[in-house]
Amino acid sequence: MSEISLAQQKFLLNQKKHRQIVTISRLCIFLLFWGLWEGAAQLNLIDSFFFSSPSRVILCAYDMLLDHTLFTHIGVTLFETITSFILVTVLALVATIILWLNKKISETLEPYLVILNSLPKSALAPLLIVWFGANYNTIIITGISVAIFGSILSLYTSFQSVDAEKIKLVQTLGGKKYHILTKVVLPANIPALFAVMKVNIGLCLVGVIIGEFISSREGLGYLIIYGSQVFTCVHKQILYSVLL
Repeated sequence: MSEISLAQQKFLLNQKKHRQIVTISRLCIFLLFWGLWEGAAQLNLIDSFFFSSPSRVILCAYDMLLDHTLFTHIGVTLFETITSFILVTVLALVATIILWLNKKISETLEPYLVILNSLPKSALAPLLIVWFGANYNTIIITGISVAIFGSILSLYTSFQSVDAEKIKLVQTLGGKKYHILTKVVLPANIPALFAVMKVNIGLCLVGVIIGEFISSREGLGYLIIYGSQVFTCVHKQILYSVLL
């Protein structure tokens, strides 16, 4: 094995320092945010009844850990999010390949995909619950509906932007569409696929939370709705006592 040159050692050292600086900067931003939030609550710069504080959040999370509810709700939401994320990735890739293989289908369906992508998904969630019932499947479908159409449009645009010269080269050598797809288009779009996946994991979580708002008795969306209802009741009681 050849020894690493001084230039390579310097490059690796600079890369290591860069990663350390980024990690420390992220941690400092996180700690600064929590510190300012806690300080503002303790100094009464913000009303901790409305805005809470990190210490109260930690105490609440600790109480939920003791009664084994926190991980239950997190697990439910995590399962639904990961399932919808995997399905979105697979379905979007398959649909994009079909659109790329058949130009007539892509030109026919493109305006419908644009319209479906622009629809407010939170408005579709109640309809999905009516159609499919209040269960895990409906929440997963809600998560899929938020991300699927935008993913197809993004991937298809990326497929269309592949270097035409590379495609001509494969065709010149006698390659078919299958060879162009597997040897040129898919490898060239791996970065685009990962970029879409980064966006989709957040969109699927949003869709799952929306579904849990409406139909679930488990999950983080249910906890948010439950917390808002408790807050509303407490707030009304305080206002009623003040008026009296």
